[in-house]
Amino acid sequence: MSFTSGSRWSDVAVATGARAVSVCGDFLAATALLLTLQQRGAGSYAVAALLLAAAVPPVLLVRWTGRLADRLDSRMLLVVTGLAQAVICAAMVYVSNPIALIGLAALLGCGYAQTQPTLAALLPAMVRREDLARASALGQTASSVGMLIAPALGGVLVGQFGLRIPLMFDAVSYLAIVAGALVIRTRRRNGVAVNPVEEAIRKTSDTVAAGDPAATGSASASTWRLRDDRLVWTMIVLFGAVIAAVSSVNVADVFFIRGVLHSTTTMYGVISAVWTGAAVIGAWFLTRRHAADAGLARMMVGALVLTCVSILCACTVRSVAPLVPLFLLGGASNGAENVAATVVLSRRTPGEFRGRVFAVYGAVANGGQAVGLLAGGVLLDLVPVRLAIAATCGFGLIVTVVFAVPMLRAAAQERTVPAPAMVDVAA
Repeated sequence: MSFTSGSRWSDVAVATGARAVSVCGDFLAATALLLTLQQRGAGSYAVAALLLAAAVPPVLLVRWTGRLADRLDSRMLLVVTGLAQAVICAAMVYVSNPIALIGLAALLGCGYAQTQPTLAALLPAMVRREDLARASALGQTASSVGMLIAPALGGVLVGQFGLRIPLMFDAVSYLAIVAGALVIRTRRRNGVAVNPVEEAIRKTSDTVAAGDPAATGSASASTWRLRDDRLVWTMIVLFGAVIAAVSSVNVADVFFIRGVLHSTTTMYGVISAVWTGAAVIGAWFLTRRHAADAGLARMMVGALVLTCVSILCACTVRSVAPLVPLFLLGGASNGAENVAATVVLSRRTPGEFRGRVFAVYGAVANGGQAVGLLAGGVLLDLVPVRLAIAATCGFGLIVTVVFAVPMLRAAAQERTVPAPAMVDVAA
C-alpha cells in the first residue's frame, strides 16, 4: 500500500549502502566490546548483559518508536538519532567501567529501536509493489556483508589497537546513516511518503482526493488493526518463536563445534560465515518468485521448517564437514524468511501504520533473540550440548507446525475472498 508509481533505485542504493556501513560498525563494536570484556576478566553475566543491552530496548520502546516513525519526518528522525548514536559511541571510547559500557550500549540500542522501523517503513515508499522483493533482498545483502566483515575485522583491530579504534569506526558508521538520510529524496511524514516531485503532485490533487475514501485511505486505514489481519499476526508470532530457537543454537554453536566436534577456531568462523552468506542466496531466490501474499506465507512456512530441520540434523553429525551443506540450507531458508516477511508486512499494512507495524516486528524479533540467548545459556548448564540444540530446534519445529495452521488457513481463504488490507489506499 502507498507504494510509489516508479522505483527510485538511487534512493534504495543510498539506503542500502548506509545500512551496510552501519551494520558493519555495530557488529564490529559488539565484537570488540565482547573481546574487551573477556580480556578484562568480566564474567558470563556481563557478556549476557551486553548482548541483552542491544536486544531489549526495541522491545521496551515499541509503543513510542513506531508512532514516532509514522508521525515525524523520516529525515529528521534519522539525522537526530544518528548524531546521538555517534556521540554516545564516541563517549564509550573514554569509558572503562563495564557497567557504564553496558549502559551506553543500551542507549545505542534505543537509537536502533528508532532507526529500524523508520528505515523499514521508508523502503516501500521508494519502490513499486513488484520491486519490493528485490529492494528487500538488497537490504538483506547489505546486512549480511556487514555481518561477514565485522567479526574478523573487530578481532584484528582489538588485537592491534584495543577498543578505541573499533568504537570510533562505529561512531563514523552512524554518520553514514545521517549522510544517507540527507541524500535520500524519499521521505515519510505523518505516514505519507513524499518527495520533491510527488509532493507537488499530491498537493495539486488534494481537492479531488478529499472526497474519495479510496484515495485518502480514511475508510480502511482509520479502522485497521494489526490483530485483525490473521495472516500477518500469526506470521509475526511464528517468526519470533523461530528466532528464539535459532538464537539458543547460536549460544551452543561454539561449544558444539569446538568442544564436541573438536574443530578449530578457523572452522568455527567458516561455518558461521556459511550461514550468513547463504542468507543472501535465499533472499535473492525469493525475488524470482512473484507470488501473492498467500503464496509468500506458504513459502515462509516451508522455509521456517527447513531452518529448524537443518539445525536439528546438524546436532547429529560426528564431524564438522556435514555442517557446511546443512548450514547452507538453513541460512538460505533464513534469508528467504526475512525477505518474505518484509514483503508481506509492507504490502498488507496501510502506509500510515507501517512504522508501528515494523516496530512491533522488530520488537518481536529482538524479544525472541533475548529469550533465545537466555534459554540457550540455561540449557547448556542443564543438559549436554547436542540435547540442548535438539530441544531448541524441536521447540521451533513444533511452534512452526502449530502456528502454521491458522496462518495457512488465512492464506487459503484469501484465494477466494480478498483481504481488506490488500486494497491500495493510495490508488
